[in-house]
Amino acid sequence: MASSPGTQDGDIGFQIAPMVDVVFVLMLFFMACAGWQMKARELNASLPGTGVGPTTVVVIDIASDGRVLLNDQPLGESSDHQLAGLRDWFKNARERFGIDDRVVIRPAAATRQERIIDVLNATTAAGVGKVSFL
Repeated sequence: MASSPGTQDGDIGFQIAPMVDVVFVLMLFFMACAGWQMKARELNASLPGTGVGPTTVVVIDIASDGRVLLNDQPLGESSDHQLAGLRDWFKNARERFGIDDRVVIRPAAATRQERIIDVLNATTAAGVGKVSFL
């Protein structure tokens, strides 16, 4: 006589096959996720730290009409693409005072990109290494 599923004789017991299936699925999941891991890469950046002394900031303003102002002193007109006055100022400051301070280029909103590149080229030609934009 067949027993009904509700009696003690029909106790199915602990099923191991579904547990093994779940373990295999979890293993596959973690193995697949391990390949997606991002590798840490080095970012070469100069971060501000404790310096020897206070540094000054040289601010170069570029007006919307192309005039170049260094610490509110005019050093270049809009037609001057070489910006010899700006280059000379940096070379003289380096020779006289030995400055190697930070330079901040602050263009106006309507400044042409060509003029910004002119100023950047002039600062690079003068030997300025620390240039940022504001």
